Amino acid sequence: MATHRALVSHGDGPARFEELSETDLPDGDVTVDVRYSSLNYKDGLAVTGKGKIARRFPMVCGIDLAGTVSASDSPQFEPGDEVVLTGCGLSETHPGGYTERQRVRSDWLVRKPEALTQLRTMAIGTAGLTAMLCVLELEEAGLSPDLDGEVLVTGAAGGVGSVAVAILANLGHRVTAATGRPEAHDYLRRLGASAFVDREELAEGSGRPLDKQRWLAAVDTVGGSTLANVLAQTSYRGSVAACGMAGGTDLPASVMPFILRGIGLHGVDSVQCPTAVRTKAWQRLERDLPLEQLDESTTVHSFDDVPRLAGEILQGGTRGRVVVDIAGS
Repeated sequence: MATHRALVSHGDGPARFEELSETDLPDGDVTVDVRYSSLNYKDGLAVTGKGKIARRFPMVCGIDLAGTVSASDSPQFEPGDEVVLTGCGLSETHPGGYTERQRVRSDWLVRKPEALTQLRTMAIGTAGLTAMLCVLELEEAGLSPDLDGEVLVTGAAGGVGSVAVAILANLGHRVTAATGRPEAHDYLRRLGASAFVDREELAEGSGRPLDKQRWLAAVDTVGGSTLANVLAQTSYRGSVAACGMAGGTDLPASVMPFILRGIGLHGVDSVQCPTAVRTKAWQRLERDLPLEQLDESTTVHSFDDVPRLAGEILQGGTRGRVVVDIAGS
């Protein structure tokens, strides 16, 4: 019986490579030969065993995948179709993308955008999709390049942050990048950032519930005290899209920014995002994310590198987007 290689967590420590068979594939109506996946913060938690990501074990890790349909019982897809899947419970409730073959539900899949290669879809991945969802939320709240002001991106050198910087700058916004890595400034300038703020400044803040109005809008990938201070510094009737918790799950803030300045706080989730919204976000990514900047922020690594990289991303040791070449290793 043919086997396929997968990175599997058993809940008793770091995930490990195993050879699985067709009988190990989960329920679903489409089977995909996986070519690429990506590395996200959540993947780091799952692979190292330092975070409770999987709801059951054993669990194939990896929250993203891109590949080619090899078998389908769905009228929507046929063998040879190139597809992308991000979120939808992969590596949590359904085996994920760190495998050479996976079976999934057809209603989770998005056809690969024509202008993007499979590699580039994983350079975007969950992080890039999340960044685009944040931009969509801010635009629905009224953000426009015609407005005068700076748009802040926290965790700007990370996966979500770097894509958000590139998209916002390409759309014509003045982007301020928050990062704790001065060595990343040149890289972020190339993505379109025009100013910088040290992450410690935002993490510590002034302690006041309302601070000087600095940001027209913001994409926050950090959470915790950073998000509280971003809210305190956002301009009247500005908006903040929050999508990360690396800095903590608490929000040590008051209601004053919301009531006295009319600030909007928009939570962004890409895991259970409806297919229609997901498809819209991919269409906008195809149009509004400059591919040169995407390539600039992307590194490609072999499948064998994932356990090492998982530890590095938790320590802030990766930059931009990390693509995993599943089939090429």
